[in-house]
Amino acid sequence: MSKQKPIPTKETVEEKKQLPFTKMNYILVLVGVALIALGMILMIGGGSSDPDVFNEKMFNFQRITLAPILILLGFVMEIVAIFWKKKK
Repeated sequence: MSKQKPIPTKETVEEKKQLPFTKMNYILVLVGVALIALGMILMIGGGSSDPDVFNEKMFNFQRITLAPILILLGFVMEIVAIFWKKKK
């Protein structure tokens, strides 16, 4: 006996056409990318053009604490964006 495939109905065809991500997923992805980019931008600078001069700005709050926290929050936001599912 051969198994017959069920005849596709309108509901099953529409369910297959749905994208895995919704608009909210894409918004959360963009927010995560923006947080990561902002963290990277905040890490820029602090160096010295003269190698004999030490610049203390390299170790300020913005570069040592704030920027890594923003980058980690961005990666967490990306994970949330992937797993976000709309409640029915």
